[in-house]
Amino acid sequence: MPNTPLHRYVVKVAGESGQGVNSVGEILAKSLKETGYQVFGYREYPSLIKGGYSCYQIDVSDQPMQSSSAECDLLMCLSRVSVHAYLKTLRPGGQLVHTLKALQFSPEEEQWINERQLKIEFVDAVQIAEDQGGKWIMANTVVIGILLKMLGLSESLVVRILEAEFAHKPDMLAVNKQCLTAGLNYQPNTLVPPQLAFTKLPEIDNYYLMTGNHAIALGAISAGVRAYYAYPMTPSSSILTYLAEWQHETGMLVKQVEDEISVAQMTIGSMFMGTRALCGTAGGGFDLMTESLSMAGMTETPWVCVIGQRPGPATGLPTWTSTGDLNLAVFGGHGEYARCVVAASDLESAYRLVGEAFNIAEKYQTAVLILTEKQIAESLFLTKGFPQPAPIERYLVPDSELSQLQANQRYEITESGISKRWVPGQSPVVFDANGDEHLPDGSLTEESATSAAMYDKRMRKQATMLAELPEPQYFGPEQPEWVIVTWGSVKNAAIDALELLKTSKPELKVGVLHYEYVYPVRTEQLLKLQSQVGDNLILMENNYTGQLGGLISQATGLQFKHRLLKYDGRPFFVEDVLNYLEETC
Repeated sequence: MPNTPLHRYVVKVAGESGQGVNSVGEILAKSLKETGYQVFGYREYPSLIKGGYSCYQIDVSDQPMQSSSAECDLLMCLSRVSVHAYLKTLRPGGQLVHTLKALQFSPEEEQWINERQLKIEFVDAVQIAEDQGGKWIMANTVVIGILLKMLGLSESLVVRILEAEFAHKPDMLAVNKQCLTAGLNYQPNTLVPPQLAFTKLPEIDNYYLMTGNHAIALGAISAGVRAYYAYPMTPSSSILTYLAEWQHETGMLVKQVEDEISVAQMTIGSMFMGTRALCGTAGGGFDLMTESLSMAGMTETPWVCVIGQRPGPATGLPTWTSTGDLNLAVFGGHGEYARCVVAASDLESAYRLVGEAFNIAEKYQTAVLILTEKQIAESLFLTKGFPQPAPIERYLVPDSELSQLQANQRYEITESGISKRWVPGQSPVVFDANGDEHLPDGSLTEESATSAAMYDKRMRKQATMLAELPEPQYFGPEQPEWVIVTWGSVKNAAIDALELLKTSKPELKVGVLHYEYVYPVRTEQLLKLQSQVGDNLILMENNYTGQLGGLISQATGLQFKHRLLKYDGRPFFVEDVLNYLEETC
């Protein structure tokens, strides 16, 4: 399978933090998209303001894709350390362009270059930039010009994108245009421009290129969120930035709070008063929120939180990706109470799940935790638009019933576990929102029978919720021989691999069962597929222990014989899946 044609051309721009690698990658991705190609953008960067090594990779195709390749065809390096870090990601016959005088390779690297027949070219981009009156940092604009010429992209298109990038720095635009032109005029010595024989998308203006955090922010707006609270924490920080940029148009209160404890409590307070409020954090920040989460569980206050996952424990790999926080979301907090955990996988789900999460939170009066991850939060996805958002459903007592309310209806013991909910000021009838165990009107109790009855009432919501949540979604042939079980962004690499297998190995019948609603966990569809494929279920997760597999095992006793797990801070590349299927199936 390693030789399976991916039908992609892959460009990687690499350098140190502070060299503008992200800007180069985004401009290149936008230019390729505006030209009409399918693109997917992936970032790697260290937790350093300057130094280390980082890259921005763009996969280009005429076929839909939502994951990255492990190897690239064209590598542009702006620093020595990035050359040595990424040289071995070049495919056979690949091309390396670098801006480093007197660059030396180790004997092992020389052997790699010869075996793979790599083409290498030095470009004195710093000198070219300075010749145009620019500073050394503008070498990255020269690099953009070189890349765009190699890829055969329109100069006027790139200038338009460059003008948008420097709209807030008009004094820098003229010299950057000159550097761009100088790069376009550069005459390579050994490089061979690739022939991108990809069909271009019609009506490209109807497509959007954005990150998962963009989609979450748009989903919050469409879901009627009126307040967003957060303390900046990678990879969720840009949700705060995006919503702050739009707060004048939306009228949303967007507040950067001093710590995650206050974030959680302000969100709970806003929801208690009837405002749809959202908060966002990462795993370490959510640790601090769990005491407040338990309080929301006792007071049955709806609460929605986005958890952007990254590798832990502790600070871990703060700028890399993981799905290691599922157990944290499911079991975090003291005591036992109903909750729901959903997981985004791409732009569409990141946008849609925000509205669905609020409807669930308000219907069942419980916490809903939206899991995303760095791979979704910061990667660039291409989409033709978003689905119709879920209708906003508040599940508050209607005005017609307010005059008949009684205080003991707020936490009334019901078969479903769901009681009537109204907000302060909506009715003259008041109740206690008590963090201690309480009676149906919220007044304190420590009696055995009443405490157990209230505990049972709250926990019944979990069973009610489970019966009403959707089953996981299946992709693939009607009669599969193998089924990959996924959640989060790993779905994208699995489905991209299946699409490639349709032409390269059509006899291999593999499906994907994807969990978007991961807790409480539905298992009917999974067990139905297991009855068809037996032990040929493959658990695929971006964590060490297979956390979704653990939840499934608890619910069914099912043990996964085949497990494809990755936990090095990197996402699944499409080759990871192809190679595993080659070895296993």
